[in-house]
Amino acid sequence: MEPTSVPPASVTPSWDAFPQQTLEPVDIAVLVLYFLFVLAVGLWSMWKTQRSTVKGYFLAGGQMVWWPVGASLFASNVGSGHFIGLAGSGAASGIAATAYEWNGMFCVLVLAWLFLPIYIASGVTTMPEYLRKRFGGKRIQVFLAILYLFIYIFTKISVDMYAGALFIQQALHWDLYIAVAGLLAITAIYTVSGGLAAVIYTDALQTLIMLIGAVTLMVFSFIEVGGLEGLQIKYFNAIPSTRKENSSCGLPREDAFHIFRDPVHSDLPWPGVLVGMTIPSLWYWCTDQVIVQRSLAAKNLSHAKGGSLMTSYLKILPLFMMVMPGMISRVLFPDLVACADPENCQKICGNPSGCSDIAYPKLVLELLPVGLRGLMMSVMIAALMSSLTSIFNSASTIFTMDLWKHFRPRCSEWELMIVGRVFVLLLTVISILWIPLVQAGQGGQLFIYIQSISSYLQPPVAMVFILGCFWRRANEKGAFWGLLVGLLLGVVRLVLDFIFPEPRCGEADARPGVVKYMHYLYFSMVLAAVSTLTVLLVSVATAPPAPEMVRLRPKGARS
Repeated sequence: MEPTSVPPASVTPSWDAFPQQTLEPVDIAVLVLYFLFVLAVGLWSMWKTQRSTVKGYFLAGGQMVWWPVGASLFASNVGSGHFIGLAGSGAASGIAATAYEWNGMFCVLVLAWLFLPIYIASGVTTMPEYLRKRFGGKRIQVFLAILYLFIYIFTKISVDMYAGALFIQQALHWDLYIAVAGLLAITAIYTVSGGLAAVIYTDALQTLIMLIGAVTLMVFSFIEVGGLEGLQIKYFNAIPSTRKENSSCGLPREDAFHIFRDPVHSDLPWPGVLVGMTIPSLWYWCTDQVIVQRSLAAKNLSHAKGGSLMTSYLKILPLFMMVMPGMISRVLFPDLVACADPENCQKICGNPSGCSDIAYPKLVLELLPVGLRGLMMSVMIAALMSSLTSIFNSASTIFTMDLWKHFRPRCSEWELMIVGRVFVLLLTVISILWIPLVQAGQGGQLFIYIQSISSYLQPPVAMVFILGCFWRRANEKGAFWGLLVGLLLGVVRLVLDFIFPEPRCGEADARPGVVKYMHYLYFSMVLAAVSTLTVLLVSVATAPPAPEMVRLRPKGARS
């Protein structure tokens, strides 16, 4: 069946035929073998490691060597949201989103060389617990624990579930929510039963599978488009056949091959990339429970540093494995990936905001031969599961150690283990309910949705950690009010973003000035400045912290 309104026959978009390829029995067999292999590795790691104690379950007994730590850091960071989101941003606007990846290369080294010695010396399991030891009192720990759980739901769990399910939906024609439920069932089995050790070992396996699969698809993509030179020429001609006349809708950006873009009118202004992007990045790599927990599981500081170095090298790859294949997908399927008409977009991918997020699944299904399609499907699910298991484990650690233990200080270790497992199940239900909002966020670009929310919630926390670690005069009152003021501002901007979404191409922009003219990366800089100033002023105006609060490296700290 053809749509009722069609453009000229020679360039008719094939949205009703999407996707033309589905998984063959061979692909399904590869997928099943992959799952059996991962389950075997998970079960092996469960028996190999101690998981009957809190340290064994949440920190893998502190016995991990550098390479599984590095692989787990990379796999936890690069979820299916990365594959779908970075390829989607590449298709929509070019290579600029790579700046987030290369920023992370340096921030992960800051973690190992500056922050980790302090965390290890403090003997903590969670990041909110560190702030309680540093500042005293309980309100910061509880406040931060609740905030971390919200951030995980908004920017991590629901995003990764949506991205992975989008891929399965395109490949198998399953309903989005059935796909989510299937993924969660498999993921929950070894997260709930095996603890961090099972998560880290399966992450190491999945990192290897991810790299093999993604590099394979990258090679196929570049051959198809005629190499880097072919991409640079053809990308600017990748224009959908159905679009509004005399408008920029559907046209590729002129600065598509630039990372540093115009400071006022571009989608990623260069001052924001250098400063505003670094602040949430420091939060993510140096204070986020998911990342730090992997490093705390290392045998010693040397192994933790080795893991960070490995991750830093691997972060060079997403430009070539994800962003450029997304751009190639636009070149090969401009009517689908670059659709500019809301009605057409709704037919193609069910999202009137745009279909750039189908760039990677489309490439996999159309370009790869039978068998390799199944491998790439495994890659996507590996990315999803590795990042979901990491987040589930860290979220349950925070809920159990920072919230449950706060309200039930005399609870047994067995009770903590049960509560941690049950909380994972509750978290998944909440995340599923959030998926529709993810789908509508930031003009159909998943990666931009993630980064904008990060810029509203993470800078105040990052600045409190930085000042807490490196400025002895910072006290509990300063840290609390810095967090509170910064987060109130961030939540106001977040709510405004949802009330006044970005207009679709060709529509008038009726958003208030603070949303319309202040880019989220610039807002990140403002938030960081306000939070820092609040901590400084309140700390100086009140009593200094007790000497034992600022003794960051006690004798006997492991190194």
